Amino acid sequence: MQNRHHRRGAAVIELAVCLPLLVLIALATTEACAMVYLKQSLKIAAYEGARVGIVDGADSSNVEAQCGQILATRNIQGFNISMTPSNPSIVADGDFFAVTVSAPCVPNSLIGGWFYQGRVFAETVQMVGE
Repeated sequence: MQNRHHRRGAAVIELAVCLPLLVLIALATTEACAMVYLKQSLKIAAYEGARVGIVDGADSSNVEAQCGQILATRNIQGFNISMTPSNPSIVADGDFFAVTVSAPCVPNSLIGGWFYQGRVFAETVQMVGE
């Protein structure tokens, strides 16, 4: 009978030691996946914005609308869109046009962003004007 109580005590101690570690690993994995999703969403938005910007007759509102629509669909918050040059209508054939999309990590985190506190992710896509 006494041996059974020792085994229960050992199981409780093992649980007390291992459970916080397993929870931390699960939360870190969830947070890392959310940040990969954020980076990929920024890259997709920048790519689609650049595609819109290199077309004849495009202006900055077209690029911002395209990027904003994609990021809103993916629930990305606090994003910022910038273009080089700032007016896509002046991009001549063969000139480069770049779109940079950035967003802070904390408002786009699933568990509060304490792993990525204060960080801002940014993705840039550069295309040649047509």
